Amino acid sequence: MKPFALTLTVVCMTAAAAYATPRFYNTVDGTPLDFDLAMEEGRDTEAVQTFMDTGENIYNEDPKILPEAKDLFASMCSGCHGHYGEGKIGPGLNDDYWTYPRNAEDVGLFSTMFGGTTGQMGPMWGNLTLDEMLKVMAWVRHLYTGDPETATWLIEEKRKEFTPFAPEKSG
Repeated sequence: MKPFALTLTVVCMTAAAAYATPRFYNTVDGTPLDFDLAMEEGRDTEAVQTFMDTGENIYNEDPKILPEAKDLFASMCSGCHGHYGEGKIGPGLNDDYWTYPRNAEDVGLFSTMFGGTTGQMGPMWGNLTLDEMLKVMAWVRHLYTGDPETATWLIEEKRKEFTPFAPEKSG
């Protein structure tokens, strides 16, 4: 391979890798999120590292973390979004309608939680660790009542196994 072709290949591969890395922006004003604001605790977990590198939340549909995720959601989110994510003074989180369409993807939902929105949804970076935010997101995704084929946050393997949430079966 000629030197120019090799250089061009490396540049293109680097650009593709940079594009694949998730980018986190404030849901309302589009400014980049400042992760220096996040609590030190919970920054270095496998889940956080994987999410920051790939945008994939490895906690989605992980039965080991769902009890803790449920408790975090109940204490931090259910007052506004309802016990089952059905919505109260805040929007519903358990169907295909998103006030902020980016929230249909995990990077968007994380950005909304971290940076807050308009109205009463303040930033969560001072209340939850990055790892806890991923757990809350996993619970929100678990509450989904729609068609698994539209659950864009699920990897194909988990999409095939996913059963839409039914409160009467949740225990």
